[in-house]
Amino acid sequence: MSEHLLTMKQHTKQTTHRNGQRASARDRQASLIVAAASLFAEKGFNGTTTREIAKAAGVSEALVFKYFPTKRTLYAAILAEKVTVNELLEAVEAAAKKHDDHRVFTMIASYRIRPGVDSTLLRLLLFSALEGHELSEMFFGKHHKVFYDHLAAYIRTRIEDGAFRPVDPLLAARAFIGMVVHHRLLHEIFGVPMHQSHEDTVATYVDLFLTGLIKMPGRRLR
Repeated sequence: MSEHLLTMKQHTKQTTHRNGQRASARDRQASLIVAAASLFAEKGFNGTTTREIAKAAGVSEALVFKYFPTKRTLYAAILAEKVTVNELLEAVEAAAKKHDDHRVFTMIASYRIRPGVDSTLLRLLLFSALEGHELSEMFFGKHHKVFYDHLAAYIRTRIEDGAFRPVDPLLAARAFIGMVVHHRLLHEIFGVPMHQSHEDTVATYVDLFLTGLIKMPGRRLR
């Protein structure tokens, strides 16, 4: 279970409402989202039935349809709970305004490479892409493209400042994100053990990438 969903579920249980029925509804919705996310990550969107979701959540299938009329609405609810990057992007923008290259790249890499990360989101993304259903575009846009766009814009600005050597900003952003995502695939999906701490791993990736990106005095470019 993801940290965010776990926090949400605990909050709905601990919060006391004047309307007890409302509190129970919130808790049931949270339970359905958690159960569905786990099943979608294990079996895919197409391979998961609403009956299985109801069983995993300990409710009736009719109750699933009461809160989420279709699997699509349930999947969208999972994305809304799991894809929470606004605070991170605000912090990245603050560092970008200061032209703090190291912090910009470190925050993005640290968000992806962190201890105790839940692989559910990555598995959901892979399944959605492989299955080719309409929600894969929503998933990609909210969780990956937003990083490409922000990072590419920052790289473009730093090239104009003369701090970075002239490269294609979008390709450079994809290269950095791709490096970090590949790391996640190795360790979260294929189970390759990490041989360095998360902090040292992030620092190494950031240093390697910035060394190739920063414009050095007197360097000749082809």
